[in-house]
Amino acid sequence: MENSTASLKSHIVQYGILLGGISVVFALMLFFLDMHYSQESAVGIISIIITIAIIVLGQYNFRKENEGFLSLGEALKLGVGIALISSIIGVTYQVLLVTVIDPDTIPKMLEIAKNQLYDSNPEMSQEQLDQMLEMQSKFISPNMMVAFGLIGGLFIGFVISMITGLILKRNRPE
Repeated sequence: MENSTASLKSHIVQYGILLGGISVVFALMLFFLDMHYSQESAVGIISIIITIAIIVLGQYNFRKENEGFLSLGEALKLGVGIALISSIIGVTYQVLLVTVIDPDTIPKMLEIAKNQLYDSNPEMSQEQLDQMLEMQSKFISPNMMVAFGLIGGLFIGFVISMITGLILKRNRPE
């Protein structure tokens, strides 16, 4: 059992760093293509696919090294652990992006949001528009990015690892 726990931790760290690194490379690619301001649904879908792939890979390799057995609890620990490490890496990159690499990120995101709000509701008054933008600006501050990034990452990791854990689980015979 001791060997299984050590192996579990090493898999969490290994695949968490892998997912975090791939996520940062993907985010840098978006940055260099000047696509990091918009919230394209395709970008979100690709991010989820990458996350699912790395969590499944981590669970599958752990199961392979664990004599072909993986409990649901181990699958959840793996997935949430991988998501936590990856989220910490991703949030660190996001904070560096908005504070050092491109300090104009937040104002540009607000401008895009303003244009989208105006396009979707042209009859909206300037006061309503300003009020909605003020609320949005509170949610895209670096502190809120950290909070939402960690909480969101853990939630997504839990859901993915629950589903994939149910698929990949193979309990030891009693």
